[in-house]
Order: sequence, then structure tokens, then C-alpha cells
Amino acid sequence: MSSRVLIVYKSPILFQIFEEIKENLNFDLIESDEKKIDLIDLGKFENYIILSHTKNNLKNCNIINVPLNIKKILEQINIWFLRNKFLNQSKIKIGKYTLDLNSRSISNDKAILSLTEKETELIICIEEHGFVSLKDLQKKVWKYTSTLETHTVETHIYRLRKKFLDFFQDNDFIKHNKKGYFLN
Repeated sequence: MSSRVLIVYKSPILFQIFEEIKENLNFDLIESDEKKIDLIDLGKFENYIILSHTKNNLKNCNIINVPLNIKKILEQINIWFLRNKFLNQSKIKIGKYTLDLNSRSISNDKAILSLTEKETELIICIEEHGFVSLKDLQKKVWKYTSTLETHTVETHIYRLRKKFLDFFQDNDFIKHNKKGYFLN
């Protein structure tokens, strides 16, 4: 099953239309009605839409009410999938945390912590490289030359560690050893 799924709700004719052209579509199809909709496990789909031409009692669902024009239907479906793809790509899983690049925040199951632009860049750089030396962080995040003597990196890491300790009670998010800084 594709990560993109269109569920056609209470519209067998519309489902038939999509079924006939499904080789030209870049999403999977599921037909549903009042009885079947509760049996569908929506949590297993990364990106889904429910297409409906009737007012319904569906809650917590991604619903598009169907316009009468098929071109408009396809346009709405594509816009929905693109928007969800963009939102999903802006989130990076780092251990028990999720870094949201759009909102510059990091969260666990319980709380969301706002980050500065440099804190976000710092976390991304360490995550991408695994181990990063002080000099490499100066070059990659701050664009400093290696001959410049500064404590900017250490100060930012100290403050970021303190934020994690105060907010998440996590003293082990950013660690350091002989190879450099790394995320735990």
C-alpha cells in the first residue's frame, strides 16, 4: 500500500471513476461507506484524504468535500498531498525527540521547546555528521575560520544543554568525547 491513500466515502460512482484511471494516479484508493469507515485503521497511513460528497459525522479526519468538477477534485487532492508531504518533510526524528524545522521547535511526547535559529542549525549539523568537532561547528554553523579563537560554540552548547535540562529534564541530549560533539 502506498504512503498516500484516497478514501472515497459514500460515493460509488466517484470511486468507479478513480478506479478506471488508477494507473494514472500516484496514490492508492479505498472505497468506504458508513459501515466500512470505522474498520479502516487511519493510523497506518502516512498521508490520507477522505473524499466525500455528503455532509457527514466523521471526526478527526482529513476530509475534502467533493466539488462537481473532476478537474477541481484532482486539484484539491494534489494540493492536500503536497501540503502534507511538505509538513512531514519538515520534521526530523532525533532519538526520542522530533525537530520541527518550520516552527524551530523540538518536542517529545509531552512538551514542545522553542529553539533559536542557531540552536536549530547546531542540532541539525550534529545530527547530520554524527560526531562534529568544535572547529567544524565553527565553520559549518557560524562560518568562522579555523584560526579564530572564540567560545561561541561552547556557549551555545552550554545554553542548549541547560534548556534541555530545565525543560525536558534531559542532561544527555548533547554529549562530547574525543571525536567531538554528538547527540544521544
